[in-house]
Amino acid sequence: MNKDTLYRYLFENADVRGELVQLADAYQSVVNAHEYPPVLRHFLGELMAATSLLTATLKFSGDIAVQVQGDGPVSLAVINGNNNQELRGVARWDGELANNASLGELFGNGYIVITLTPDEGERYQGVVALDKPTLAECLQDYFEKSEQLPTRLWLFADGERAAGIFLQVLPTDGQHNEDYDHLTTLTATIKQEEMLELPAEEVLHRLYHEEQVRLFDPIGVSFKCTCSRERSAAAILTIAKDEILELFNEQGQIEMGCEYCNSHYRFDAIDIEALYANAGLSQQSVTKQ
Repeated sequence: MNKDTLYRYLFENADVRGELVQLADAYQSVVNAHEYPPVLRHFLGELMAATSLLTATLKFSGDIAVQVQGDGPVSLAVINGNNNQELRGVARWDGELANNASLGELFGNGYIVITLTPDEGERYQGVVALDKPTLAECLQDYFEKSEQLPTRLWLFADGERAAGIFLQVLPTDGQHNEDYDHLTTLTATIKQEEMLELPAEEVLHRLYHEEQVRLFDPIGVSFKCTCSRERSAAAILTIAKDEILELFNEQGQIEMGCEYCNSHYRFDAIDIEALYANAGLSQQSVTKQ
């Protein structure tokens, strides 16, 4: 298996495009940040693979967030990414989760929110109901409703590795695409162990050895968290100093934690005084200008 790599490809004799992603280290960085139950590790792997595949469809520089919410024991699962295939994610749950819990049993009545935020231009947000048996089927609905293009996804995860494969009809004259039907039938023969263990080129050869496939250069996928001590300090400064000092007196320090990577940033009394003193100087200099 190729670690943390996404491949894009086209079929030379069909108006269909595809993507294949395999994740290992980046996936481990997400699921090892917390003591997730096995079923939730599995789901986060599928969600991470799906987000990578969706990110590869972006036609702009910017960010994407794929967020699953519900009223079940898992209240939230989200993967954030960008056009550079830098991903991070987190989930929140309450109580024990059965290893064989279904999507409905995990999230109850839920939905998926997909938010696209280009560096330039307006933000777009789409919502799709969590009313199908699998995450892949729910996301297929999103594509067919938002882009009105037939789309299929296959998602895999075993707690250690994750992978996904994606097929979509290219915009044409709207006629039924028999080539797409044929290619989805071929792709549906893929097995989880093949997707998680074999190199991407071998997977594609097994699936499409009788087709003419144009394979583009692979793209690396990585885990990247945007937290930092500076961002934590900026968050502290959004709170009045007397409130922060009261909290400090109760706890002996101010600690800011990141849910995504489980990093912790601690601020003592000297740090707090310096933060507000420097903020005051900055405000004064802006006022004088």
